Amino acid sequence: MPAPTEAKVKAASTASFLAGLAIAVLNAVVADNSLLGPLPVWLQAPVLALVPAGLTWLAGYQARHTPRSIV
Repeated sequence: MPAPTEAKVKAASTASFLAGLAIAVLNAVVADNSLLGPLPVWLQAPVLALVPAGLTWLAGYQARHTPRSIV
């Protein structure tokens, strides 16, 4: 039987999903470039990639470690 998924992995995965979903919803609602319009064009793509990654790292860092028993 596989080991249960650690809380850190669940938190990081959930944060990544929610960040991606929020960006997709905002993009659909706005439906133009005004969401990231204030940013230079060269900075928009890295921001879209770094925001979910940063939130994923933060969620994984903040979540408690799930201790495992040595079998």
